Amino acid sequence: MRIRKPEVRAVSGKNVGPERIHPTGQKKKEDVRTRQKKAIKKALFLSLLFFFAALQSIKHINKQSALQNRELVILLHGLARTERSMLKLENRLSSSGYAVVNTTFPSTKHPIEYLSDVVLEGIIQQYYGNPQQKIHFVTHSFGGIIIRFYLKHHTLPNLGRTVMISPPNQGSELVDRLKNTVFFKKFNGPAGSQLGTDKDSLPLNLGPVDFELGVISGNRSLNLINSLILPGPDDGIVSVEGTKVAGMKDFIVLPQSHTYIMLSEKVINQVIHFLKHGVFNHKTSPTYQ
Repeated sequence: MRIRKPEVRAVSGKNVGPERIHPTGQKKKEDVRTRQKKAIKKALFLSLLFFFAALQSIKHINKQSALQNRELVILLHGLARTERSMLKLENRLSSSGYAVVNTTFPSTKHPIEYLSDVVLEGIIQQYYGNPQQKIHFVTHSFGGIIIRFYLKHHTLPNLGRTVMISPPNQGSELVDRLKNTVFFKKFNGPAGSQLGTDKDSLPLNLGPVDFELGVISGNRSLNLINSLILPGPDDGIVSVEGTKVAGMKDFIVLPQSHTYIMLSEKVINQVIHFLKHGVFNHKTSPTYQ
């Protein structure tokens, strides 16, 4: 086999080898193309980022608009609980036509005063943008005490109705027994220690309510030891009498325990009935004693 020699051409009387592209020039061209591709990718990424940011902004505006066009219900969960405990109630209220705010707040990190004046105030400021919009509250357990403290020191235009589910309106004797223990302090925080029945009880120092309030109490206990401490019928955490407060408009007792009472269909139906009519439906759910 013959090997063909490279062609040699004469240029200006001189012999030169075959044409070659200088490697440095080739690299520069490749670098330019690489930079162009990177610039295009960056521009596409920034465009997509801007698009999704604008989409989220539109969704937020639409959500705020929807909230302001319907009666608003703010839910407050109990001590050491989260928004998930109120999710069933949230869904039912939403399907009944209300705009609902259900959010987790640091119930065990701060005293009730802070949770009222800072945390609840922040929630109201964030979602209550229309002074013509009616605003209601539905609470479980000590969430009701946060509302009582707030409404004692603040005025809300167009305030609607409030439903408290198993609130310790007169405090709880369990707190008197347990508030100085390490276990209680660790899991219930400073707010928990304010819910006793002694002279330092925050609920007992709030006085009567002057807003439209309905109270739902339970009388089924899952903890017989707790029930030995609590006077009379109770829900395992609060006595039936301990949920009452002077000035409330209506009151009803249902066969539910403190921990799960807000999940009961009967309780949820009563919540919606009170928000709409200002009274409970005692015909379908007679008071149990």
